[in-house]
Amino acid sequence: MGRLNGKVAIVTGGARGMGEQTVLLFIREGAKVVIADMLTAEGEVLAAELGDAALFHRTDVSRDEDWRSLLEATRARFGPPDILVNNAAIQRFRSILECDTADFRQVLDVNLIGTFLGLKIVGGDMVRRRTGSIVNISSVDGMRGANGYAAYSTSKWGVRGLTKVAAIEFGPRGVRVNSVHPGGVYTVMGNPVDAPVEEIDKGFSMVPLQRTGRAHEVAAASLFLASDEASYVCGAELAVDGGWTAGVYNSMLSGAADDVDYGRRTGVHEVNAHFDDALRGKAPA
Repeated sequence: MGRLNGKVAIVTGGARGMGEQTVLLFIREGAKVVIADMLTAEGEVLAAELGDAALFHRTDVSRDEDWRSLLEATRARFGPPDILVNNAAIQRFRSILECDTADFRQVLDVNLIGTFLGLKIVGGDMVRRRTGSIVNISSVDGMRGANGYAAYSTSKWGVRGLTKVAAIEFGPRGVRVNSVHPGGVYTVMGNPVDAPVEEIDKGFSMVPLQRTGRAHEVAAASLFLASDEASYVCGAELAVDGGWTAGVYNSMLSGAADDVDYGRRTGVHEVNAHFDDALRGKAPA
């Protein structure tokens, strides 16, 4: 029995990348899925491949009227939605001084306003029916700052905060709202230059799992939060980041990723021991 049997889901940005993998996984688990995206060609091909379980609906998530049309199309084809995954997002690699107002607004319109409208229109429908699960895709960049991500990081912090507000407001009315925070993921947006995955992985040596994420791994997190298995999970943040947000390595001390003797050393790491001895020498008598 599928984990989403009998459920109707909307996935924004569902035509490729993490959204596409979410659509595929949800359908495998028994859901009917509406693929909402601006990428008409990709979305229509994907829906055609998936058959009766999928519908493509061209949607600009920054527009109220597109959300209302999306909700109507979902109801007409499959019935009222049980699940919403607010996944649609864009990126502009700009520092604060390089980012112009138009770029900043465009990123916020899609990433943050789009999430807000999804909560308001589809989430509002769920609240009136007193049932539903909403998964907002934020980012590790909504949990910390990063240079060159002025608009993107701002938008994802906003998604994180909006999730908390929605969880508080919607929770008593039968609708769970949670956020997923991917780290670097091997998708078009995460790898716009089409570098081989092995090359991208080399850039993630600061991450405990030593590689970039894969889109299906983020989809699996969304599946859990969308499913009844997460029936007591509301307002949570699930980082799918290979341990990136757990902390940073101090390469001078034992346990760093490049510490080849970790787990085989019989004594204390020489640098650790040196620091301990130095502190002991300064300890009060």
